[in-house]
Amino acid sequence: MKKKVLIIAGEPSGDLHGAGLIRELKGINPDIEYSGVGGNKLKQEGMNFLYSIEKLSFMGFYEVLKNLKVIRELKKKLLDFIDRDKPDLVILIDYPGFNLRFAREIKKRGILILYYISPQIWAWGKKRIKTIKKLVNRMIVFFPFEEKLYKDAGVEVNFIGHPLLDLVKPSISKEEFQRKLQLNSEETLIGLLPGSRWQEIEKVLPVMARACLILKKRLPDLKIAIGVAPNINKERLQVFLKKMNLDATILEDLTYDLMSYSDLLLATSGTATLESAISGTPLIVLYKTSLFTYLLAKTLVKIPNIGMANIVAGKKIVPEFIQSEAKPERIAREMEKILTDKGEYERIKNDLARVRDKLGEKGAYHRGAQIVNQMLSQVFL
Repeated sequence: MKKKVLIIAGEPSGDLHGAGLIRELKGINPDIEYSGVGGNKLKQEGMNFLYSIEKLSFMGFYEVLKNLKVIRELKKKLLDFIDRDKPDLVILIDYPGFNLRFAREIKKRGILILYYISPQIWAWGKKRIKTIKKLVNRMIVFFPFEEKLYKDAGVEVNFIGHPLLDLVKPSISKEEFQRKLQLNSEETLIGLLPGSRWQEIEKVLPVMARACLILKKRLPDLKIAIGVAPNINKERLQVFLKKMNLDATILEDLTYDLMSYSDLLLATSGTATLESAISGTPLIVLYKTSLFTYLLAKTLVKIPNIGMANIVAGKKIVPEFIQSEAKPERIAREMEKILTDKGEYERIKNDLARVRDKLGEKGAYHRGAQIVNQMLSQVFL
């Protein structure tokens, strides 16, 4: 008899890591049916689609309030599925604003819950751990400091290492990449990673573009390339760049190559900052959101830095420009300093290498899949 798993991944990073988990699970146990919320990567692994993350690409407190109808629709669809199909296990992937609330409904129905990718309780305060302890049967975490937090709170937890260690690698050689961009050895390449949602891109990309235009006046041999998330429309982005008068190459499916072969990266706070750190290329972290969301978040966030490289390092090793601090002139000055000061450039690279070492060993998806399979075997004991 096939076992049924419901997966809820509300963001592109959750779609990516959920797909990696399923891929490994299929090798361990082919007798599992997957249904849920996700994107193209989960769909490609054979998940029965209940709801697409494209409808959930909003972020921030105010933006969530505007989309309550969508959230209610999602909740109803998932509950209808649970009551009809009765899954053996629900895997919640990050996305805590929805997933932690929805976990209460799952718990009422006596279904096992695995939380894969921890909410950022270390940033938002530790009160959520009590909720997680009540609702979740097991946590799978990607960072060693998360494992300690949960163990100290009496929550069943496994640290599996970070799967990005397996994923962040170029797909083509540096020479091939340079030919593709028509890049010569005298030019400096700046890689822009403006985010995976239009809401982020519209806030952050204009700042990145203006900073690059300022720097280009000081360092003329500058080339700009943008790594595009799979869900971002390239034509729409081209129109956006034209308005900003930025001559930049748009790269699809070459984001990790861009991270690896750029001289410097400008990255929107989020998964891209950790991917950039793993690639070893010096980076600057940027973030802008609506004023309401920023002011509210400022009262709740309990840590001094928001870039994952800095959080894992336990100190600021790469610059951060957040909200009103994200001024093009200031960012351009910092870019110039990193690119022209060899000592500073090497210091950042060495610090990023230490961050990478803290993320565990390769093979995270396989270790995660073994845990999921063990949990499913408990259902029938």
